[in-house]
Amino acid sequence: MGHCRQGGAAAGGTRRARGRSAGGSSPRGKAEPPWSPGPFDLGAQSGRWAAFQKRHGLSCEEAARLLLDAYEHRGLVKHTGGCHCGAVRFEVWASPHLHVFNCNCSICTKKQNRHFIVPASRFKLLQGADNLTTYTFNTHRAQHTFCKTCGVQSFYTPRSNPDGYGIAPHCLDDGTVQTVVTEDINGKEWEKAVGEHKTIRDMSKP
Repeated sequence: MGHCRQGGAAAGGTRRARGRSAGGSSPRGKAEPPWSPGPFDLGAQSGRWAAFQKRHGLSCEEAARLLLDAYEHRGLVKHTGGCHCGAVRFEVWASPHLHVFNCNCSICTKKQNRHFIVPASRFKLLQGADNLTTYTFNTHRAQHTFCKTCGVQSFYTPRSNPDGYGIAPHCLDDGTVQTVVTEDINGKEWEKAVGEHKTIRDMSKP
């Protein structure tokens, strides 16, 4: 258990060789061999790693994912939630202190669509992909996704942030939300309201 396997491309991609070749010409565009997967030595931490895996019943991959999540999502908590019937379940990494938008556009008013926005990379659909259906209208940029069985929209793709998700705070499981601040946004004048907002576009950026 002292060794785990890792793989993937090098963070910087390929590198250009420096200097000149023997013939005097520049080896421009010549790439180094791609980084290849292999075991990494945990050194003095191998005992702690093995004990951690055993104590929590984790595979090496599961333990690595737990560590990476804790590092990459510092200051965030993992919320879980879903629809009413339970067919749709998801997890999302977000602050325990939620900034929720209350929009008064036609559809948000009809369905009381209060939501907070997260980057797509922090959202994971756990189950129910085949039980979802989507409604669109007007620009068709917003993807109003809901459960085909119970009709609940627990998350959707907002027009303001098509690279992220809007999560319904009232569809989260109990225990991870500490505070909720609600901001009204004038969806009746959507272009003006979103254009003048200082932070909403950035909320779906990692």
